[in-house]
Amino acid sequence: MTKRMSVFGTGYLGATHAVGMAELGHDVIGVDVDQSKIDKLSAGEVPFFEPGLPELLQKNLASGRLRFTTDPAEAADADVHFIGVGTPQQAGSYAADMRYVDAVIETLAPLLTKPTVVLGKSTVPVGTAARLSAKLKELAPVGDGAELGWNPEFLREGFAVEDTLRPDRIVLGVDPGSPGRIEEIARDIYADAIGRDTPFLVTDLATAELVKVSANAFLATKISFINAIAEVCEATGADVRDLADAIGHDERIGRKFLGAGLGFGGGCLPKDIRAFMARAGELGVDQALTFLREVDAVNLRRREHVIDLARTLVGNELDGVPVAVLGAAFKPNSDDVRDSPALDVASKLYETGADVRVYDPEAMDNARAVRPRLHYADSMVEACRGARLVVVATEWQEFRQASPVDLAGVVSEANVIDGRNCLDAPAWIDAGWTYRGLGRLSA
Repeated sequence: MTKRMSVFGTGYLGATHAVGMAELGHDVIGVDVDQSKIDKLSAGEVPFFEPGLPELLQKNLASGRLRFTTDPAEAADADVHFIGVGTPQQAGSYAADMRYVDAVIETLAPLLTKPTVVLGKSTVPVGTAARLSAKLKELAPVGDGAELGWNPEFLREGFAVEDTLRPDRIVLGVDPGSPGRIEEIARDIYADAIGRDTPFLVTDLATAELVKVSANAFLATKISFINAIAEVCEATGADVRDLADAIGHDERIGRKFLGAGLGFGGGCLPKDIRAFMARAGELGVDQALTFLREVDAVNLRRREHVIDLARTLVGNELDGVPVAVLGAAFKPNSDDVRDSPALDVASKLYETGADVRVYDPEAMDNARAVRPRLHYADSMVEACRGARLVVVATEWQEFRQASPVDLAGVVSEANVIDGRNCLDAPAWIDAGWTYRGLGRLSA
């Protein structure tokens, strides 16, 4: 059944969800305080890179099922309201900054004049939903007629359209005392996915909040585990890729997320595991998550290790050394540079005095905005021209498929650090390169 819905927040999560819901046939209005975002989206322009999203945005704007506004009053009469704003890390703290989530409730609640359902999608500290539910009922003219549930998102950047339209599971947190209207509406919203036998899991509010942060904590732990093993592999001459293949055949472990390299970054995993630790401390169970401190430390240590490898390859002195860093986004198929290992490595190399030139197929504008001192090249070849060292820091297909023979003809010294273990190492070695991978110093 078609629903009239609003999505508060038109950043990565909110804009993607709004477009996805319109594509599923619902009437959607996106709300944001940022006029520039609203103007771009209304004109059919996505303010970030996500494959497939611009086409769906334009299609659903044209159909009339989707529009955007800065006026929350225009969204007040929707059947359901989604909270899709950011929860960044607080400055000077591990805790999540909840001001934007709170602002949605404080803005929306007084406008609600009929029974309404609000569904949170933002990643929040456990206990947030119960607190917001009480605030919603307090501020809304309809009181208990305003109900809040939590419906966490599980989007993967680069695959967000697929994850929205065809999710691998749907989680809905509701208050045990809820009369059931939240679940009924959620089942209508996600009828298409449920009809394809997508698991639909109904939990209490706290469990739904914990599902997302627990999933991210587990993925971060798995990535840092293989990167810790990579350190041992380098010390012993073992090959971490062969090792990961071998243990990945164990169905209890699996091969996914066992790719050793520069580690994780982006706007979710780093800040979410830190916020999880901070919330555990507030709850008096901080010892339960102390292992996440080492997960975080291992992840950050990989970036420093690349600098050490760079020094080894060029003779211990990086001052004035021309270095090409291929990649700025934290992962391929994204222009997100938040906590990007690639951009962090480029910055650390710059701080040693290296002459760093960065190239990324999609993230150049965002990289320039946050690291303006770095030099940026217009192409991979231009970045590599005259370089004594090439660092592959984001596993874009363009870099994976690059010809080592052709690149050897433009660099001044053929040294490469495969920061994502994504290159065909024997081919690069055969082309005359001194190759170093992470967890496999040579191939």
